[in-house]
Amino acid sequence: MLMELNIVPLGHGESFSADLADVLKIIDESGLDYRLTATGTAVEGSWDELLDVARRCHKEMRKKARRVVTTIKIDDYGERTDRLAAMVRSVEEKAGRPLRK
Repeated sequence: MLMELNIVPLGHGESFSADLADVLKIIDESGLDYRLTATGTAVEGSWDELLDVARRCHKEMRKKARRVVTTIKIDDYGERTDRLAAMVRSVEEKAGRPLRK
């Protein structure tokens, strides 16, 4: 199962990369496979693992801002695993070349 996680503190100023680094520490320490992007983080795991990580990340950001908007998108494709890497490989194969990562 894949989850796209986006956490935005509101009323916290324009830059919050240091706070996001604290949130990414939670994801990293979870042991789940993930990819950080400029607009969110994709994480692969079970339903319970993903929701636990999302909850802990939201709570961490909530310590730093009075208001936090957390968006979670779930892609449930049965028992398939290694989808973060496999999806990129599949698109690259169809494109016939490596794509920028």
